[in-house]
Amino acid sequence: MTAPQSVRAPAGPARRSLRHGQAPVVAVVALGGALGATARYALSLHWPTPPGGFPWATFWTNVIGCAVIGVFMVVITDVRAAHRLVRPFFGTGVLGGFTTFSTYAVDIQKLVDHGRPGTGLAYLAATLLAALTAVWLASAAARRVLKWRQP
Repeated sequence: MTAPQSVRAPAGPARRSLRHGQAPVVAVVALGGALGATARYALSLHWPTPPGGFPWATFWTNVIGCAVIGVFMVVITDVRAAHRLVRPFFGTGVLGGFTTFSTYAVDIQKLVDHGRPGTGLAYLAATLLAALTAVWLASAAARRVLKWRQP
């Protein structure tokens, strides 16, 4: 019988350095998320929601963020290939931190808790419809503008 050999990580090109692995992706997502969340927080400070009131800041944050996502995806897929860190930084990080569907859920619960279930339901439906419409319209508009600008 032979002694078991230890398992070793592959040497050479098969082993990816931290610089080319997931560390840069995680770093840019974290940086972008911090920027997006800071922008969202600033918007909520400038446009606070009164107790039981319609959360307009969160509503417009999500709608605008979805519209920007629509344009961004067209630009990086139809116009030109982006650096491998652009999509994680801006798409996942900045826009993921800026849009806030978790706060959307909390806002619905707050409306229900303040005896405004009808407003909560309207907010639920309006945000979903407006966000999906925004991403669709923005991506369609971006494609149309880009097609129009081509020689």
